[in-house]
Amino acid sequence: MQIERPNVTLIAGVDEVGRGPLVGDVVTAAVILNPAKPIAGLADSKKLTDKKRQLLAIEIKEKALCYAIGRCSPSEIDELNILQATMLAMSRAVEALSTVPEFVFVDGNRLPKLAMPAQAVVKGDSLVAEISAASILAKVARDDEMIELDARYPQYGFAGHKGYPTKAHFAALEQYGAIDEHRKSFKPVQRVLALSGKE
Repeated sequence: MQIERPNVTLIAGVDEVGRGPLVGDVVTAAVILNPAKPIAGLADSKKLTDKKRQLLAIEIKEKALCYAIGRCSPSEIDELNILQATMLAMSRAVEALSTVPEFVFVDGNRLPKLAMPAQAVVKGDSLVAEISAASILAKVARDDEMIELDARYPQYGFAGHKGYPTKAHFAALEQYGAIDEHRKSFKPVQRVLALSGKE
């Protein structure tokens, strides 16, 4: 599938990571690539190995015209819902760019509120280089945060499951209850806390 690109120079790509996990921020990235400094191997971050993502993230940061990370906290997610929090985090990433883009490609089928023209692209992280770059930066940033959280709360195994709803995560929730970083509005968290009496 060919994506029609607008006839402008400054095009940003935006993607998110972390809508599904039960813990931590939803993290987004916005990237404006430099056409004079192409980056080989950009792809959907989920299809890359951890090592390849790490290496590409370094290269993106070195070669991109600019990039920025946006986020919404667990308390904002609980207040807004995950979809609205994701849209807000995407807006924050674009607003944080040091150069204002003329056009924005957004992964998915919805657009956040932006001050410039934009287009939502389903499977954009495989189709638009700028979105691929954003998906890599967002994934690496969020994974790093889960590793930091794991160092503070090793009993939950965050470094392994990255906060996603796995058997190990549910077992830890039942045994230890929720931490401040858990998304209390997510039904699996509510259910485990209600059953364990740790609400």
